[in-house]
Amino acid sequence: MTASVQNNTMNTMLDTLCGSYLHGKEEVVRLAVIALLSGGHILIEDLPGLGKTTIALALAVATGLSFGRVQCTSDLLPSDITGLSVFNRKEGGFNFMPGPIFNNIVLLDEINRAMPRTQSAMLEAMEERRVTVEGITHVLPDPFMVLATQNPSDQSGTFLLPESQLDRFLICTGIGYPSGQLEKRIIAEGGIREKIGDIGSQATSSDILEARRVVGEEIYLSNKLVDYIYGIVSLSRSHGMIRTGLSTRAAINLAQAARAAAFLEGRDFVAPEDVRGVAVAVCAHRLVMRMDYDTVDRGDVLRELIADIALPLV
Repeated sequence: MTASVQNNTMNTMLDTLCGSYLHGKEEVVRLAVIALLSGGHILIEDLPGLGKTTIALALAVATGLSFGRVQCTSDLLPSDITGLSVFNRKEGGFNFMPGPIFNNIVLLDEINRAMPRTQSAMLEAMEERRVTVEGITHVLPDPFMVLATQNPSDQSGTFLLPESQLDRFLICTGIGYPSGQLEKRIIAEGGIREKIGDIGSQATSSDILEARRVVGEEIYLSNKLVDYIYGIVSLSRSHGMIRTGLSTRAAINLAQAARAAAFLEGRDFVAPEDVRGVAVAVCAHRLVMRMDYDTVDRGDVLRELIADIALPLV
């Protein structure tokens, strides 16, 4: 009963977001919810002006979770994200002032415009769900998710995210241009940023945490699908075009995302299509290509690799 109720809540939220507000962004929103239910983070890479920030704002409103936003620039400091201690004259001591990272959903807008030193300030938060400031460790709220956006790396003023940072994102995806008819409708009606508040809370923090528990504990992953996931990971490590294949963390993340995808479909077991459906979004950004193939699309390479592995019969 609990799983059914949480499934209905999450799908109602998706229907509200995609059906009434975020037209043409259904797949990105679905992947963002999968990341949230999996306890992971999502990176959206695309050109400016396609709605990346709007998706983050809408998701925060719909989930009823606290929201923090960081506009990344080249002069952004780690303390601008984590917070810092400020001297209190009345008390004669320092008080810690939490930064925007101390929210349930944190938007890092244009993350690759921040210097590498500032980017690295996010590593502990994204992996350990805590931050250490001036030798003191502070626990972050639960649930916690980073939704980061980045401009294409060939744009000026950007810094490449290192592999260690990319590996912290459970999902990496893009948005793309809307269809012609939809873009005309958007032009005619204007943006929806000012309408986001009308979405209203479609879920609560308790709903999210319970849905996460169901995804992690009640969605069955068979041994055959474990072998299938391992086959994808193993083949990536011996592929001729790939210098560094998928890590064990990538395999764990793929299993988590597949469970969340099955949950949204109303099933209590993972099907092979669930794994294949999220594999590119979960794994492609983690591949490190050999120098001769650096310009090859990693998503296309991964799709070809997965196509060579037979779907298991479960």
